[in-house]
Amino acid sequence: MRVLVWLVRAFIFFTLFAFALNNQQPVTVNWFFGAHWQAPMVIVVLAAFGGGAALGVIAMLPGAWRRWRRRRIATTTAEPTPPAPTSPLPSGYGTDQPPRVGL
Repeated sequence: MRVLVWLVRAFIFFTLFAFALNNQQPVTVNWFFGAHWQAPMVIVVLAAFGGGAALGVIAMLPGAWRRWRRRRIATTTAEPTPPAPTSPLPSGYGTDQPPRVGL
């Protein structure tokens, strides 16, 4: 399984590497008020991808902060829960649910 994962990673790496080698032509990005930026196409594409990923993370932060705050408030005001019953089996499964082999 590990070999398969490394083969997929190598495929993705070499695909992106070939993409970068094939897109080295200079392009001009025109901004507002006559400003422009000239760089290789692969840099422009990677900058756009990175900027979009950063905006996505920033857009998710308010909801994550709300969940973290609710969880912190819930754990500080909640009554302590009793410990879970222990199973006599070393795998942690009960007798009605034996562990699956091969997973």
